Amino acid sequence: MRRRQLEMQSDRIEAVMASHRVPGRVWGATITPRFIRFQVTTAIGTRVNKVSDLSEEIALSLGVRSARVYRQNGAIQVEVPREQPEAVRLLPLCQRVGEAPPLTAVLGLDEEGTPLLLRLPSPDVVHVLVAGTTGSGKTALARSLLFSLAFYNSPDVLRLVLIDPKGRGFGPLAELPHVIGRVAAGPELGGKALAWLVKEMERRDAADISSPTIVAGVDELADLLVTGGKAVELALIRLAQRGRQAGIHLIACTQKPSAELVSGLLKANFPVRLVGAVASPEDAKVASGIAATGAEKLLGRGDFLLVARGDVLRFQAAYAADEEVAEAARQLRHQSYPQLTGQIQASLH
Repeated sequence: MRRRQLEMQSDRIEAVMASHRVPGRVWGATITPRFIRFQVTTAIGTRVNKVSDLSEEIALSLGVRSARVYRQNGAIQVEVPREQPEAVRLLPLCQRVGEAPPLTAVLGLDEEGTPLLLRLPSPDVVHVLVAGTTGSGKTALARSLLFSLAFYNSPDVLRLVLIDPKGRGFGPLAELPHVIGRVAAGPELGGKALAWLVKEMERRDAADISSPTIVAGVDELADLLVTGGKAVELALIRLAQRGRQAGIHLIACTQKPSAELVSGLLKANFPVRLVGAVASPEDAKVASGIAATGAEKLLGRGDFLLVARGDVLRFQAAYAADEEVAEAARQLRHQSYPQLTGQIQASLH
């Protein structure tokens, strides 16, 4: 991005503030794949909400859809979307990360451009809920998360159970050697897969074993709950409450985890939320579990918040096209696993 354009945008932000008698100065900017974050200082005693109340005027002045204003690290941040956003490609990002700790997934890049990783066995993680409206990129994020786990962990360490009620989201992962059986497409097969997981959890508990780790990916969670009824809900609750000790983890996607569709008891057992674009502040609170996250102002297409233990971190989700994932999955299935991961990394140069 050209320096002149950044200076012009900085001048416009300062002009909007001055027109509303909020003296301030833009003293820096950080460029990420999807947005620009301007650092703003104001006069001592100026309230943050005086600047945040100007978000619509700032967006209008800059000619962008929205602007997000918040406080971070002792300064006011003004975030605006880039005219030409850049995608964060999953396979090159995996190459950049290199070796990852066991059972660790790659999520994308954080606000500073640093790879963001998520280690499932951590007591603060365990299960992950991915929420966002259509177009937010929630299914693509879950697919990238599952694939990155398979990329770094052999089938001796990790197995996958894929539940996809609509039969569209997890199809490219079907050829992974980690997948147990086939993708459970449709509510009936999804219910059977969950019932098997509960029995496997009980077997492991009785035998006092927890390996290999099983990660169950569930797309369209709300749809599965509506069609599967109480049996599906109870199975999910049991897995969410007791799965960690048996080495079983859930990664579930839903458009809107409302109380009417996803019970509070079930949501309480998802310590980590990955929240994409939602329609309103109310939906943002429901999805994230806390208020005032600003998820309603996210840009969609992989723009996400990581919410864990009350902390909120914005990141750009890593993305891989269906054909990329499917081809890499086929290679992992038909070649030596340690040899293949090296070949995939080498092919990215």
